[in-house]
Formats: sequence, C-alpha cells, structure tokens
Amino acid sequence: MAPYYRERAPVYDRVYSYPERQLDLRFLESHVMRVFENCRVLEIAAGTGYWTQFISRSAKSVLAVDREQAQLDELSRRDFKCPVESRVQDVYHVDRLVDEGKSFTGAFAGLWLSHVPRQRLKEFFCSLHQCLRPGATVLLIDNAPAQLAAFPVSRRDEFGNTYQNRSLDSGVTHEVLKNFPSFEELKAMTEPFGDFQNYVDLENFWLFQYRHRR
Repeated sequence: MAPYYRERAPVYDRVYSYPERQLDLRFLESHVMRVFENCRVLEIAAGTGYWTQFISRSAKSVLAVDREQAQLDELSRRDFKCPVESRVQDVYHVDRLVDEGKSFTGAFAGLWLSHVPRQRLKEFFCSLHQCLRPGATVLLIDNAPAQLAAFPVSRRDEFGNTYQNRSLDSGVTHEVLKNFPSFEELKAMTEPFGDFQNYVDLENFWLFQYRHRR
C-alpha cells in the first residue's frame, strides 16, 4: 500500500470533508482531546497529522510516526499546540524507541488498525506495548462498515483479510487491505495487553479505548 499512500498524501484529508462524517468527527476530535490531556503520546501511522492537531491541544508532547515521508511532509505544515516530533518509522517495530529511552503515557492510531493484516496483529501490539508505561491509555479509531457502500470488498484472502480497490486522481487503481473488526474481535486482540475502557460505535467510525497493563 506504500505507493498508494505516498501518491495520495497531498489530497488524503478529503476523507475528513465528507458531509455525512462531520457529526462523527466533531465527537471524535473532542474525545481525543479529553483522553490525552497531559499525556506523552505516541501516534501510530500519523499520516498527514489530522488527528495530531487535536491531540496536541491537550497533550504534553506527541511523537508522530509513519512509514511514508510524503505523509509526514503534509503533517509538518500544520500548527500544533504542544511539542510534536515526527519521524519515518516502521510501525511494526516501534519497540526500538525504547532503546532511545522513550516511553509514553498514551498511544493513538487513527484509521490504521484496519490496514494491519490479521496475521500481523500480535506483532503490532507486542511492539507497541513495549513503549508504553503501565496505565497508559490506548485509543483506536477507524472506519465503520458504512464505508463499504463507497468501497465494496473486492476479495478476501486465506487469512480472512479483506481488500478494496481504490482509484487515485491519476487514474491509477490500487488494491488496499481494509479490515472491519467487530467489537468482539477488538476485545480479543487487545485483552492480552490491557483492560477495556470504552467502545463507541458511530455511523461512520468507531472508537475503542483500553488501558495498558504490565
């Protein structure tokens, strides 16, 4: 998916301009600010920094990581209210940040978990939780199945991952992995790492929140 997100970076924020998503987005933006007040936040797959701007309004600091420099270039154009550092980072190996003495009291992933292959979920969560302090809040936000109306599933692989075809302004079409985990699946994948706190199922998005335990 790297070429897709690299080329899409300058126009990625269109996903936040759809009229039918506005009520959901206002709720989520407000929730993000409340949850991460005074936290040192690790933001996974930060992309263009749409969510970073809201996290920064109440957080103590943010480290925003993404595998694509083109996405982070867009992020760097935003104004933030707290110190925000961005870096190119393999999000499956954020545990390497521990070697730098970094630890976080909050972690956030917006519209990212749906792109993690089912067979790599454990790898992702194990790496993430090595960076977190006991009691850290983890917040996940992603698309609800309503998104399938515009982008139906094109195929399913042997692991149960589902895929969509996405077209860019250039006319090039990419196949993108996009899963839609249920509440039960989210609880099952996070239970080994933390204690469930909150789940909100909106029309176009969902949020899942839990507290890291060690």
